[in-house]
Amino acid sequence: MSVRITATGVYAPPNKITNDELVQSLNAYVARYNEQHKEQILAGECEELRSSSVEFIEKASGIQSRYVVEKIGILDIDRMRPHLRERDNDELSLQAEMGVAAAQIAMQKANLKAEDIDIVILSSLCIQRAYPAVAIEIQQALGIKGYAFDMNVACSAATFAIKQAFDSLNNSTARRALLVNVEIMSGQIDYTSRDTHFIFGDVATATILEKNDEKSGYEIIDSHLETQFSNNIRNNFGFLNASEDAVRDDRIFRQDGRKVFKEVCPMVAQTVKNQLDKNQINISQVKRFWLHQANINMNELILKYLIGKNPDMRLAPTVLHEYANTSSAGAIIAMDKTFDEVQDDEYAVICTFGAGYSVGSILLKKV
Repeated sequence: MSVRITATGVYAPPNKITNDELVQSLNAYVARYNEQHKEQILAGECEELRSSSVEFIEKASGIQSRYVVEKIGILDIDRMRPHLRERDNDELSLQAEMGVAAAQIAMQKANLKAEDIDIVILSSLCIQRAYPAVAIEIQQALGIKGYAFDMNVACSAATFAIKQAFDSLNNSTARRALLVNVEIMSGQIDYTSRDTHFIFGDVATATILEKNDEKSGYEIIDSHLETQFSNNIRNNFGFLNASEDAVRDDRIFRQDGRKVFKEVCPMVAQTVKNQLDKNQINISQVKRFWLHQANINMNELILKYLIGKNPDMRLAPTVLHEYANTSSAGAIIAMDKTFDEVQDDEYAVICTFGAGYSVGSILLKKV
């Protein structure tokens, strides 16, 4: 009996921010900051902040807009971060609320009820708290029995969770697993930085895996996970920070984008090539590559490594223009938007990559 992905679901919060809105906010902040710190900048005591532009953002990333949980605080130049209310312990957490919304969409598509699901995994870069696991909170809110747990492999969390669910279904009596990726990225972004203020958006996705030879969907043919340590993408925020000042630049998202681009793209392409060779599948047989939605230029380069010059970008659908980078959720959004574009007996690949470095590649066959 095979394990198949039978449905996906996407929930986006209601607030949307365009590049133009972000640029206006940042540039107003930058102009005021540079004026207030003019003497220190001239004396070399601090650096002058750089302004941004819509053209710069779209050329650098392919991003045009993003969804966010809260908009006003992000655009307020006296704040430059979202107002995210801390909820009481007896309230459903924000991350669980979004996860439940995405899960309900996927469960409805798969025609499943709570009693049909045995495993819940929340796999995200953003985990709202250390414990209890948010996955268990989602499990309870949906009325699911069985067990649940959280896991974090940064932007590769979705594919790593698929592998964990696949193994669990293959090696137990469990029948179905619900995977949830909830990324509230707006809570860890420096909106005063030209290099990072535009990158991320908030979203939740859900994926249903079933051990079933009757339902149509995507049979999981092979999976490959790989990690190697790198400091080029890092966030040092954690519970140990409570012993000192918790507000510090290295405790929000930071990356060396040039190094990431140079080192990760060939690593990802080689991983996919090796996986296809191992399974004796020609790359021309792959109908869709659902790649991590980090940056349009990275995905174009990865596809060039795989296909050659001037690849048809429809092979690697992008959702960056609408959602921006949504960390672990991006590849699942791309899959969700083009779920029906792959025909029976055709192949597809979900490939994610991110901090770690981590790379996860899942080879699928439409059935």
